[in-house]
Amino acid sequence: MEALVNEWLWQEEYWLPPGVGWRDIEMKEDEGRFPLPKDLIYTLPLAFAFIAVRYVFERVIAVPLSRHLGVKDRIRIRAAAVPKLETFYKQSSRQPTQTEVASLVKQCGLSQRKIQTWFRHRRNQDRPSNTKKFCEASWRFVFYLVSFTAGLGSLINTPWFWDHKECWRGYPKQPVAAAHYWYYILEMGFYLSLVLCVSVDVKRKDFKEQVIHHFATIFLIGFSYCANYVRVGTLVMLVHDSSDFLLESAKMFHYAGWTRTCDSLFVIFSLVFLVTRLLVFPGRVIHTTLVVSLEFFPPFFGYYFFNALLLVLQALHIFWAYLILRMVYKFVFLGKVERDERSDEESEVEEEEPEEEGDESSWEERKGAINSKLASLANNCVLNNLTNQRNINSRLPKTR
Repeated sequence: MEALVNEWLWQEEYWLPPGVGWRDIEMKEDEGRFPLPKDLIYTLPLAFAFIAVRYVFERVIAVPLSRHLGVKDRIRIRAAAVPKLETFYKQSSRQPTQTEVASLVKQCGLSQRKIQTWFRHRRNQDRPSNTKKFCEASWRFVFYLVSFTAGLGSLINTPWFWDHKECWRGYPKQPVAAAHYWYYILEMGFYLSLVLCVSVDVKRKDFKEQVIHHFATIFLIGFSYCANYVRVGTLVMLVHDSSDFLLESAKMFHYAGWTRTCDSLFVIFSLVFLVTRLLVFPGRVIHTTLVVSLEFFPPFFGYYFFNALLLVLQALHIFWAYLILRMVYKFVFLGKVERDERSDEESEVEEEEPEEEGDESSWEERKGAINSKLASLANNCVLNNLTNQRNINSRLPKTR
């Protein structure tokens, strides 16, 4: 069975241009390293290593840094322990309808107002704190910054960085440098770690698009490595890393409350994102894979599959560009960035739910405070009247 799967999966017409076989691309040791599919096996243990390093980084570096920058978490009221409501919350719905609330009233013996208040407190209790979001953003910022810097340093002196025709000259028998090999392996390991942590990370407004992006990126990196599209693949990763670290840095300062710094970084990020994702990526990278590559070999399955993945990424770029342009509009006409339309808010509810005025316990506290203030005000008024009356009485004999 395994032999049949391997024979079907590694057919030459899937991975190589017509007329080229696996034997034609074999290299000797002195000719360099050819990318092999078995190299990608190391990305899975590397993903777990990234998760471990992230765990240490967030607790040793990110949390103290968040305190130093002034990140503050909201104090949330914990929901009381009600087993039936907790079971409904976890198994059925976090936001019950009026019919479901009426049913829970009969089951728990609580008033409708108390049940609604319990669910509001429970939802707020599950929302991630600013410290958690800051730690996640700081981890991604460090990786994207290091990845972009190292990637740019390894590519700036390569011929295909300046002339994209060099991406296909000699294809598919192109050796892979050690720096580009590690660039690929580390990037794929990092995105695998993001997929493995997707259930515990902050779920944002563009959660589904982010998951699609991660899987498309993993397939793109893996397929391009096996088909030796490494030269184009390095350019794709460099274009993406160029703006991602700016976004994560803007998020960090947003959670810290540094509004001006956040707004300035967001403007820089918007410009870099729009230029790299809407101009450079389709105008240079996709044009190279769709048009320029045909000057060197006829289209085959790998050509169509690789370009399809690139077009999926471009569709996501257009979606995010739309959200960013909405943010730019708010920044220009409102004078500030109120909310990160791209991915800065939780997926289910955008705002922290306020405590309703109808909350019985809080209403009693407010009622007592209001009564005490009214009593104090009344006493002051009475004292003022008595004082004025005494002053008048003291002046009467002199007048007489």
